[in-house]
Amino acid sequence: MPAQFMTAKELAEHLNMSLAWVYREAARSGLTPYKFGLGRNAKIQFKVSEVQTWIGQHRSDSAA
Repeated sequence: MPAQFMTAKELAEHLNMSLAWVYREAARSGLTPYKFGLGRNAKIQFKVSEVQTWIGQHRSDSAA
């Protein structure tokens, strides 16, 4: 089964963050971007399973 991916826009909506944050901070925060294509037409996407793991690791203790 192929890995499922979400676009940068979908990730921003999922995390309730801005699209600019995704492009600027996601990789620095530990989310691995996958680039599909070349040059200006390249699309940045994120593995859904990795996003869910990242969310679990960054969940605040008060939310549990």
